[in-house]
Amino acid sequence: MMEYSLFAIFLTGLLGGTHCVGMCGGIVAAISMQLPGQGTRFSYHFAYNAGRILSYAVAGGVAGAVGASALLLEGLWPVQQALYVLANLMLLALGLYLAGLWQAVTQIERLGGLLWRRLQPFSKSLLPVRNPLQAFLLGTLWGWLPCGLVYSVLITALASGSAISGAAAMLAFGLGTLPNLIAMGLFAQQLQALTRNIWVRRASGLLVAGYGAWGLLRLALG
Repeated sequence: MMEYSLFAIFLTGLLGGTHCVGMCGGIVAAISMQLPGQGTRFSYHFAYNAGRILSYAVAGGVAGAVGASALLLEGLWPVQQALYVLANLMLLALGLYLAGLWQAVTQIERLGGLLWRRLQPFSKSLLPVRNPLQAFLLGTLWGWLPCGLVYSVLITALASGSAISGAAAMLAFGLGTLPNLIAMGLFAQQLQALTRNIWVRRASGLLVAGYGAWGLLRLALG
């Protein structure tokens, strides 16, 4: 995975904050309401998000490994080029979503419904959260919550053709989502206001889309 792609994926997580808060805001609020002190709140939210990001990295590693096995077919079909095109198309789509110009990535959420229906009962057994370990375990489960942004980046991880690169892609995305969800848990409104500003989102979204377009142009120019 190229460094610029990891930066673009990090931006996707950071600027996709509104979507992330919408998807995970309920559980973040549930954890927040029962906690007494500011320091205590931070440890719980950190544990929850660490579990969530760990699940992202594991999923990315698995997806990257699947992509790596597909590269074994390279002698029969130019799989590597196809995966490269797919990765950059997903960056283009994610950038347009962040800029508020195209909402297609949200349709991918339907793909994870079956898995989530099996995992959701386990998450209920961890509520209410009583200690950081419970918050961490809850985060590992909620990392599999159907989310168009997560699945879109997961496709990019698949296209990386490497378990390590796939895990790195999802880790970069997870770290990008971290400030918004920590901010929501600790009620830091300034960061949320920045990431929801239409001009910040549009400029950053177009930057991410530009990375994808540049990758496709490089391939076309050979």
